[in-house]
Amino acid sequence: MNQRSPLTPYLISFRRNSVKRRIAVAATLAATLIGAAACGSNSDSSDTPNAAASVNGAGKTIKVWLMVDAQSGWPEVVKQANDRFTQATGAQVQVDYQQWTDHLAKLDTTLAGSDVPDVVELGNTEMPKYVFNGAFAPLDKGQFENSAEWLTGLSAPCELDGKTYCVPYYAGARVLIYRTDLFDKAGLKAPKTYDDLVAAAKTLKEKNGSDKQFSAFYMPGKYWYAAMAWVHGNGGTIAKKDGDKWVGTLSEPGAQQGLTKWAEIAKTYSSGDPTKDENDQDAVYAQGKSGMIYGNGWELGAVQEQPKDPNDPASAKVKTKVNGKVATAPLPGIPSFLGGSDVAVTAKSKNADLAAKWAQIFTDAKSQEGLIAKGVLPNATSLLDKAAAVKGNEATAQAAKETWFVPMAPKWSDVESANVLQNMLVSIATGKATVPDAAKAADAKINEILNAS
Repeated sequence: MNQRSPLTPYLISFRRNSVKRRIAVAATLAATLIGAAACGSNSDSSDTPNAAASVNGAGKTIKVWLMVDAQSGWPEVVKQANDRFTQATGAQVQVDYQQWTDHLAKLDTTLAGSDVPDVVELGNTEMPKYVFNGAFAPLDKGQFENSAEWLTGLSAPCELDGKTYCVPYYAGARVLIYRTDLFDKAGLKAPKTYDDLVAAAKTLKEKNGSDKQFSAFYMPGKYWYAAMAWVHGNGGTIAKKDGDKWVGTLSEPGAQQGLTKWAEIAKTYSSGDPTKDENDQDAVYAQGKSGMIYGNGWELGAVQEQPKDPNDPASAKVKTKVNGKVATAPLPGIPSFLGGSDVAVTAKSKNADLAAKWAQIFTDAKSQEGLIAKGVLPNATSLLDKAAAVKGNEATAQAAKETWFVPMAPKWSDVESANVLQNMLVSIATGKATVPDAAKAADAKINEILNAS
């Protein structure tokens, strides 16, 4: 996305708060939610809300919780969906916009009571815990447009035991961000294969080797989204279900190959602190000491303009040393981890059919085209070519065609909060452990956490 993308304010906040939110999903979901979500609805809790039903909603109002980026980035998309919903059903829509900083704690409290929103938006990494704990009603996937082509990174968190509990809304993808001036000077072009990528890193290191602070490919040691993309790109996985148990699979051949290739980048071509995460990689890259990074598409703008006051993200922006000297490309051979959101109908909604109808309209092709016009990636692969036609979206749209997602295990967020993957990667990047030994230790910890009673 370009630097003026309406997503930028949200996504900067998302990046800085994502760890806190993921931990919150694991730690704060009240035990009362499980029981409360299974009862209290007007209809049989086993019923699936019918988005195709002809419902007379005259005199009714459904309550929808959306995140604040819809309010600031694409209010007209929300309005047209609401208008079409009212025309189709006679019901009205009350949209309450939520802040990323406190929405999970607020949602947990609300779902434990009786006055709940009918529809809720959550980030795709936040959704699984609520799906596993019965917070949302099952939906008929076939009633939603483009559902056969939903992006895996958005739809995977919605699926459990053959049922669908949420609907993909929009996405953003990670891509290669590279210095066009350095590539031109070295006679390089955007890599088309993984071998091209490594060759480019080698050339940039040779051309700029006199600067000990220079990173041909800046790769923080704790950047697990990147490392696991390498794992999946080489046929590996993090964990899998084996009968009634979960098994860590980082010691398997594909994962080992991926980790080894990632380690080559981190240890050979990155001069940064191997114990750091990616949260400040924009600021690091903006200093002009790196040739390439792996980041979200919106980071193309973030590296070119930084807040004048580093302690105040809302302060006036200033141009950085790399302004006008960067571009994006899909990372060849490496699937992207999609960030984004889904919408779900709460299990305790008193207007479940109406809520499903609103979700159907809000995520259909017409609404998706409105999002695409705003520089946002749509929810289905069949719409990615349209997204690629929007300037600044070419690389992210291409990257979104091949994606991966974390294991759909009930306790996966506990693995994240325990920093299992981060600790493994730091031990590899610092040379404290070999790839096989680090992976074996991580698998043991993953097994312990995912199978805990």
